[in-house]
Amino acid sequence: MSNSEAVLARMREYMVGPTRFMNLYACFELGIVEALRKEAGLTATELGAVVGAKPDAVEQLLYLLVKEGFVAQDEGDGGYTLDALADVAETDLQRALTFMGMIKTGMLRQLYYLADSVSTGTVVGLKEFYGFDGTMFEAAAEVPDVRAAWGPLAQNETASVYPWFFRSFDIPDGARVLDVLGGTGLGAIMTCQLKGSPGLRVTTFDRPALEAECLRNFEARGVAEQCSFVGGQVLESLPEGFDVLLLKHFVDMYDKNEVLTILKNAHRALEPGGQIVVLAAVYPEGIGDVGDYQVDFFPSYILGCVMGRGGLQKVSTYRSWLEECGFEVTKVTAKEPADIPADAIINRVVICATKRS
Repeated sequence: MSNSEAVLARMREYMVGPTRFMNLYACFELGIVEALRKEAGLTATELGAVVGAKPDAVEQLLYLLVKEGFVAQDEGDGGYTLDALADVAETDLQRALTFMGMIKTGMLRQLYYLADSVSTGTVVGLKEFYGFDGTMFEAAAEVPDVRAAWGPLAQNETASVYPWFFRSFDIPDGARVLDVLGGTGLGAIMTCQLKGSPGLRVTTFDRPALEAECLRNFEARGVAEQCSFVGGQVLESLPEGFDVLLLKHFVDMYDKNEVLTILKNAHRALEPGGQIVVLAAVYPEGIGDVGDYQVDFFPSYILGCVMGRGGLQKVSTYRSWLEECGFEVTKVTAKEPADIPADAIINRVVICATKRS
């Protein structure tokens, strides 16, 4: 095969990507896989009766699953059974399906406007489909479809990421902690629960509109005396006088100049010797690393569905930016490979840095 032919063959993989995705996901949405999990050996006619679809259409969808080895078909009676899918634990499968559901509802439509989003620096799909002019985070508070797409995924992410995140760094006893863009207070609550000490105080900083819900959450979780809320805009300024700043999940949602502004604001907010802790998804140092899917996913995800700007960076880039803004990186922690599910796309690190005088 010539180089030109090889390139065209690789382009073909992109052409079939969306159809392959929806074919597989539709088999779960229709209940075909669940029906086979309950009873092996069902024919297309029997499956059609169970899921409410024409047998011919069911058979068409199952061609791909048979090809991929997810499902097997008996050549004698035509009955289908789960093949490789039978070996996947239900909890693992549901995690993958939650992510796939987010892709279908929260990404496919918006990505039709990816080029427009890049040109304008806004999430054009949100405006075209929902009449919403803003980011995905803002839309999730007002648009049911968006909230339904991202909510379950966010819950999964919190359960799997936060315990590891808080194990990755220390907070001095009695420290004053600022959770930057801490939303409705979950990070502050977990800081108190997992890093508690006498005199510890945690402040959530985010948009003023979130204050009432945040304070209610503090009260409900019994941390109201330790936690407070300050409203503001992260690109303008941060409150000062803190020992530790937490920047979780959001630095990759901004362009370089904006990240530098945030880091300079963080430097001013910290006391001498204070610590900044950054939780971020990162690209590998070698973009062509085999097995890394973040370049495949995140540019479209962030530019076309979430922010209209921003993007992941390498650890070396964050180190350089932190140093430029007056910090010294002291530790970088990544998850152990054995703790990362095989279906995972996101590779996160925790970067700890200390404010230089």
